[in-house]
Amino acid sequence: MAFEGLSERLQQTIQKIKGKGKVTEQDVKEMTREVRLALLEADVNFKVVKDFIKRIKERAVGQEVMESLTPGQQVIKVVKEELTALMGGEQSKIAVADRPPTVIMMVGLQGAGKTTTTGKLANLLRKKYNRNPMLVAADVYRPAAINQLQTLGKQLNMPVFSLGTEANPVDIAAKAVEEAKREHNDYVIVDTAGRLHVDNDLMDELQQIKASVNPDEIFLVVDAMTGQDAVNVAESFNDQLDLTGVVLTKLDGDTRGGAALSIKAVTDKPIKFAGMGEKLDELEDFHPERMASRILGMGDMLSLIEKAQENVDEKRVKELEQKMRSASFTFDDFLEQMGQVKNMGPLEDIIGMLPGANKMKGLKNIQFDEKQLVHVEAIIQSMTKKERQEPSIINANRKKRIAKGSGRTVSEVNRLLKQFEEMKKMMKQMSNMQKGKKGKGFNFPFM
Repeated sequence: MAFEGLSERLQQTIQKIKGKGKVTEQDVKEMTREVRLALLEADVNFKVVKDFIKRIKERAVGQEVMESLTPGQQVIKVVKEELTALMGGEQSKIAVADRPPTVIMMVGLQGAGKTTTTGKLANLLRKKYNRNPMLVAADVYRPAAINQLQTLGKQLNMPVFSLGTEANPVDIAAKAVEEAKREHNDYVIVDTAGRLHVDNDLMDELQQIKASVNPDEIFLVVDAMTGQDAVNVAESFNDQLDLTGVVLTKLDGDTRGGAALSIKAVTDKPIKFAGMGEKLDELEDFHPERMASRILGMGDMLSLIEKAQENVDEKRVKELEQKMRSASFTFDDFLEQMGQVKNMGPLEDIIGMLPGANKMKGLKNIQFDEKQLVHVEAIIQSMTKKERQEPSIINANRKKRIAKGSGRTVSEVNRLLKQFEEMKKMMKQMSNMQKGKKGKGFNFPFM
């Protein structure tokens, strides 16, 4: 999970000061020392850490905190605000050209995930912003890059402009823009060549492409797991190309987070997007304030709501809610609901967006095994239509048949049946409670 190590350390640190009715300079000193160590262990740039701690100290021992009714809470607010500022303050939105197409150059070293991110960005632009992108294969030195982009284009059903490996990358980019104008593509995303390290030949070529197509955005794609190296790479590319933004990949697997917390401060370029997984729909807009909330264990309900809106059928959810309340909820409904939740992404990430999830009993150290959902699906799908509608008819013989058909055990079938009935009873009770307290501020949970 993103920032896992840093998040745990920071949450432990601020928990000590959270409930204090009075915060002394010594309290702040001890807290900032722990925060400093946590950030350095997360591979955050030393100068960035030094400035960050200085700002927290200045605000945390000033009138802003000392005159607060709840000083402990106010200190946490200061930490969150400074953490948000460190990552850019506000979300930096993608450019839109006055006259289409909007041209985006994707640059970076080999191995950072540049070509895959090009496909992910195109998918995000179409899915979330209703755009019509064209992908451009301008990495002529690595034939696999062209093939990979063409494969991504087929998967996404999007056009990929390519002139093969013999053409000049500058000509490819320029002709792609002309083609996009003819075909009415409103975004052109140019996948440029990468190197194992920054060199003059690479930079010369990128500068020529920039001069030729005058891009509206130049995104540097960096691997978040490389820590400080990612920051050094960002500095080099920014000096030569004047970047407009950064895309962090593999943020889902980074337990340190140093790159995300250092890049904006060092380069003064915003993080625009973050790759949160390997799938083509696992690229997210980067929201500094929301990420700061996640790091401090405050959850990220806005992102969770957005995920639900994008992946869940709201009308069908209301129908399922009514079924839950009337206790007519069936295994078919349960299977459908599971599918909608799975579309939102890994369970571990979804739970991590809930405020205080790290303190929930049984959730803090649990490892979410997606295979368990597959097992549950297999059991339900091995039931007959009547059994899914009326689980009460499932006797011993039927359980054996279901277990055999799903490749699971009878005890697992029993456990699922028991949990399903308990869930229905609980939902019925909650519905009754809501009716009994109507108008008194009681809301039906999770709906």
